[in-house]
Amino acid sequence: MKKVLLLCASPRPSGNTYQVLEECANAIEDEGLDIEIISFVGKNIRSCIACGRCGELNECSMNDGLNDIITKIRESEGFIVGAPVYFGTARGDVMSALQRIGMVSRASDNFLSWKVGGPIAVARRGGHTATIQEMLMFFFINDMIVPGSTYWNMVFGHAPGDVQNDDEGMQTIRRFGYNVANLIKKISE
Repeated sequence: MKKVLLLCASPRPSGNTYQVLEECANAIEDEGLDIEIISFVGKNIRSCIACGRCGELNECSMNDGLNDIITKIRESEGFIVGAPVYFGTARGDVMSALQRIGMVSRASDNFLSWKVGGPIAVARRGGHTATIQEMLMFFFINDMIVPGSTYWNMVFGHAPGDVQNDDEGMQTIRRFGYNVANLIKKISE
């Protein structure tokens, strides 16, 4: 069965970003695809050191848990990244992870090429657009397919659970999940 991997770049278990990704995952499951949400809780993802060994290893030379995520991405047809915005843009560790994932893909077998997915940003007040733009570059430079939705993939919330009150944001995320799932199905026909 076709699968979509959702990466929750929040260090908070069951926080707003995780709740938004669950909403997206439910829409994907409703369309008959498998999903898995991987959380950054308890992970310490480091920045790329430009060692160049990913080409020979087909994985990252650093052992901080990212290679397990890379293996799951390789096995998936879709990849969605949700990031909280704490200080105007995506958290540093999510960008470090995306850069390393992209380096491994480009240095090895381009496993990201033609995967379907995109970014989701969750913030209290602002920084959504900058975060989406920053993460979107990862999807485009890796030859991935990013479907649209009814608005930008952003949801507002501060305290845990606040995102449930952003009806328009959650509707946008559900539609994005639906579009990801249906595009994967159409490509696979």
